[in-house]
Amino acid sequence: MAIAIYPGSFDPITNGHIDIVRRAKKLFPKLYVAVVANPHKSLLFTIEERVEITKAALVEAGINGLEVISYNGLLIDCAKKHGADAIVRGLRANSDFEYEFQMALTNRDLASEFESVFFMTAKKFSFLSSSIVKEVCMYGGNVSTFVPQSVEIALQKKLRTKK
Repeated sequence: MAIAIYPGSFDPITNGHIDIVRRAKKLFPKLYVAVVANPHKSLLFTIEERVEITKAALVEAGINGLEVISYNGLLIDCAKKHGADAIVRGLRANSDFEYEFQMALTNRDLASEFESVFFMTAKKFSFLSSSIVKEVCMYGGNVSTFVPQSVEIALQKKLRTKK
């Protein structure tokens, strides 16, 4: 059975991420959505909050039969721990490709047993990022077309408490 891991900060998960999960789920009977601690990024939500928000968003999207996990450290160590064969990544633009290409080659050098599988984002999500969603929401904009309702509620609550 092919097992894949889809890593990301998911701060928060967007409809673009959910599109990648839905499509990867068709190819991989076992899929882990792996929320990374990522201490080098300025994050709005804690890792525990991001895991819970991600789980709720996937349930809301009607996606089940996968596991949302968290990890800290090297992705390949997480992939080994969960018996993954493949690492799923999404590509939006040329800039994503350069970074993801570099990461895929690094991961291959560190652990050649993993294949990197890239999904090009759906056209309607090609501009979408968690950063844009947070900024729009912070200034009172409507993010309902960018994220599931559960994510929108979590964003509004978090941003209210930060003000």
